[in-house]
Amino acid sequence: MKTRHKRLAIAAGVVLVIAAAATLILNAFQSNLVFFFSPTQITTKEAPVNRTFRLGGLVVAGSVKRTGVAVDFQVTDTAQSVPVHFEGILPDLFKEGKGVVAQGKLQDGVFVAKEVLAKHDENYMPPEAAEALKNAAKSNEKTSASLVVSK
Repeated sequence: MKTRHKRLAIAAGVVLVIAAAATLILNAFQSNLVFFFSPTQITTKEAPVNRTFRLGGLVVAGSVKRTGVAVDFQVTDTAQSVPVHFEGILPDLFKEGKGVVAQGKLQDGVFVAKEVLAKHDENYMPPEAAEALKNAAKSNEKTSASLVVSK
C-alpha cells in the first residue's frame, strides 16, 4: 500500500470515529432532554404522549387524595387542570394551593409522575410555571372581557 493510500485510509477512519461519536452524543442529549408543559398545553394536546416531560402549576385545593404511598391530586394553571398520580414520598413543602413541578409521562389522560418537586419558599416559582400562570390569567381576562361585551 502506498503512503498516499495509508493517509487516506487513516483520514477516513478518523472521520468515521468522529461521526460515530457525534451521533452517540446527540442521541444521548435528545433522550435526556425534558420539556416543560402547563396544564393548558396538556389539555390542548401539545404535550408528548409517550415521552417524559415536566408539568408545573398549582396544586388544586381539596384535590389531594392519599392511599398508602400513592397520591392523586390536580395541578392547575388557573385555566385548566390535569390529574396527577404519584407513588412515593412527597416533599415536605408539598401543600394544596402551592406551586409544584412533576416529572413523568401522560397515560390515558392522567399524568403519572416519577418525581414531584415542591417550591422551596413562598417567593419561588419555576420560570416556566410563572409564565404559564401569567398566560392563563391573560387568557381568562380575554374570555371574561368577551363575555361582558357580548351581553
